[in-house]
Amino acid sequence: MSEIDSNPFADPQAANPFADPSVQQARGGQQAGTGAVDDYNPFAEGNQTRPTAGQTIPPPQAAPTQPAIMQPSNEPPPYTESSAQRVNTDDLQKRQEELERKAAELQRKEQEMKNMQINDRANNWPPLPKFCPVGPCFYQDFSVDIPMEFQRTVKFVYYIWLFYACVLFLNIWASLAYFIADSSGGATFGMSIVWFVLFTPCSFICWYRPLYKAFRSDSSFSFFVFFFNFFFQAICCIVMLIGITDFTVGWINSLSTIGKSTGAGAFMLFISLFFSVCAVLMIVMLLKVHRIYRSTGASFDKAKQEFSTGVMRNETVQGVASNAAQGAVKGMASQYGSNNKY
Repeated sequence: MSEIDSNPFADPQAANPFADPSVQQARGGQQAGTGAVDDYNPFAEGNQTRPTAGQTIPPPQAAPTQPAIMQPSNEPPPYTESSAQRVNTDDLQKRQEELERKAAELQRKEQEMKNMQINDRANNWPPLPKFCPVGPCFYQDFSVDIPMEFQRTVKFVYYIWLFYACVLFLNIWASLAYFIADSSGGATFGMSIVWFVLFTPCSFICWYRPLYKAFRSDSSFSFFVFFFNFFFQAICCIVMLIGITDFTVGWINSLSTIGKSTGAGAFMLFISLFFSVCAVLMIVMLLKVHRIYRSTGASFDKAKQEFSTGVMRNETVQGVASNAAQGAVKGMASQYGSNNKY
């Protein structure tokens, strides 16, 4: 049996490490004391390890401890403020002042809208000086009257009117140059003055103010007034830029004058170019406003209804209608009384 348990691969000449006498002696001592340890009873009467009477075992005391502090091996680098952390207080102060100014302006306009009605507002256009005997005739404030989405359109039409008025004024000087270069241009010079005096205020009243009122109160009738007058104004502008008659400075008269006077002809060409730009802008804005008008769901029937309602609410029309009705009643009463006389 021992032959079976032996390791067949072991070296028979190798020394057994447990055969050492010191190891054998240690094993013998441990085996000898094993029974004593197993038979030991700590609660026996003869146990000498128990404490004597009146003697107490002191509780274990915890060893004093201190928090672990890691000492840095290297000192941290000195703090330097980066460019990204620098805040320019001047820019912040300017922005704050701008926001406060806008807030105050907005509050002023809101208070103005609450305290004043449309008819009670003080006219502010045209901005005339105080010493002028004639005061402003209209009230105009895009930020108060016009909705936010239509302010840009109304302002652009207003700028077209300003540009058209400037072109009419320059047309007077171009017509004067044409009259100096050619004696037959006297009629053109005279009509240029008429165009400026007549078309400048009429264009403002006939097509710009109706557009302003249309977007302010969503009036279909004002839209139709604008379409009719603005289309007529665009046609007049096209006639002026062509120059088919002697009453206007246009491309035809400008090209024919270059041979006689280069300076006058060049000046007239610039005015013809300005009239062309003005005509193109008018056509573009006419189409844009018409597209906006159609998107709002307005119609001609609504315009007629607004016109009839506005006419009946007019105090002048009401007074004329009342006087006419009273006259008709008096006439019928007098006629009835004369027929019943015996």
